[in-house]
This record gives sequence, structure tokens and C-alpha cells, in this order.
Amino acid sequence: MAEGGQKKVLVVCTGNTCRSPMAEGWLNRKLAGKGWVAESAGVGAWGGDSASPEAVEVMREIGVDIAAHRTRALTKAAVDGACIVLAMSDGHRREIEHRFPEAAQKTFLVNSFGLETAGDVADPFGLSTDAYRHTRDELVRALGDFLLYLADRGELNR
Repeated sequence: MAEGGQKKVLVVCTGNTCRSPMAEGWLNRKLAGKGWVAESAGVGAWGGDSASPEAVEVMREIGVDIAAHRTRALTKAAVDGACIVLAMSDGHRREIEHRFPEAAQKTFLVNSFGLETAGDVADPFGLSTDAYRHTRDELVRALGDFLLYLADRGELNR
């Protein structure tokens, strides 16, 4: 549980500069007032770096400001505090479960809530702004499916 009795979803990628901050920002906008908060971390992140400029730009295009984001390394405390952990790739999911076996039952691929077969979300790091837009749009679709999953289970406050 996060502060204030809210449930927490933890979104995990590699460096916590692109995919997971974009997901965190979008989720926090959509989950505001619904009893949930999103946080993000990276399996290979160092603490304190900014989100990539391209990630900030493409999220700003859809009204989500992640400019204040600072990277966080994946920790036991972050995993323990989360009700659900969303991994960007199967490699991330396996790494989370390797480091924190107790989290296996609450760790899912971010793409696992829709009708399509779950797959990895491509890492746009070092690529064009268009690649970031593609990743952002994939995340918005996947996270929309995740929100429907929470709503269907009665997990969202009104």
C-alpha cells in the first residue's frame, strides 16, 4: 500500500528513463482519485537521472508531464509495497521473480490484460521520437486494458 491507504502498481523496465516513466505518468493521471497510485523503477537503473527528453516530449503531446521524473532502482521495498507489478518484457518479469520470488504471483507483463497474446513492449531508448510515440501508444493501449481489468474486479474507487 502507498501513503494514504492507496494501492500501488509498480511499473518496471530496464533503466527507468523511457517506458516505465511514461507508464507511471499515464497511470497516475488515469488513476487519480480511484484509490491507486503508480510508481516506476528499473532493473538496471541508477537513482536520480531524468526521463529521456523524447519520453518527456511524447508524453507532453498527450497532456502528461513527466519532466520531474527521476530514475529509481528496483528495490525489495518497492516490490513489497506494490499490489501489482507490471513488467515491460518477459526478461524484466523473470528478473523481478529471480530477485523477489515472493512477488511472482503479483507480477505480470504490461501487455497481458488484453485479448492479444502478451508480448514485450519495445524499448525506444536511443531511437527516434517516432519510436517513442509508437511505444507510448502501445503503452496507452496496454494500460487501458489493465484499467479495464481493475474495473472489472471492482478495484477502482469512484
